[in-house]
Amino acid sequence: MGQAQSEGDHPEVTLQHIQELYRKFASECPSGNLHLHEFKRIFGLSKSSGEEEVAYMETVFRSFDSNRDGHIDFLEYVAAVHLILRGNLRDKLAWSFKVFDRDGNGCLDRDEVRGIIKIINKIKTPYDSGATADVNQIVDRIFSLVDKNNDSQISLDEFMEGAEKDPWVMMQLHLDIGPCEWFMEHQENKH
Repeated sequence: MGQAQSEGDHPEVTLQHIQELYRKFASECPSGNLHLHEFKRIFGLSKSSGEEEVAYMETVFRSFDSNRDGHIDFLEYVAAVHLILRGNLRDKLAWSFKVFDRDGNGCLDRDEVRGIIKIINKIKTPYDSGATADVNQIVDRIFSLVDKNNDSQISLDEFMEGAEKDPWVMMQLHLDIGPCEWFMEHQENKH
């Protein structure tokens, strides 16, 4: 009770899976770098994808581009896959914080939280116009529960503590892009 996903919740990733991941990376990214347009394609975004989905994927891409050079090399890719497939809850929360922290200053302000919550809300409920009206209420509630020193900014420590203590906050702040299923599905569909 109150515990997040255990290691056993995900299919086992073997050396063979990692080797196949490298082959797939090398075939889809012969330059040795994964660019944003390739990243979008891998995760199923098309020209008909919504603006929010595109913005979210761009934000996720930037979070994996650790050296900020505009592409993801194989080491960054492996780190991302490892985080997604095998990372513990604290690692995944730290990554979620990084996605929220668009300016990279180590703190979240209301605009950053509002931006990501709005995108996620639109993706989850694309046809419910009333759902987006709740974004400000969600942001206000997150700040009231998480911003312990009331400085209108959420530090990484506050983010982690708030998410770990309150299931509702966890649901709002823990990001999940579902690539574990994508990765395992592509392993099963390999030729």
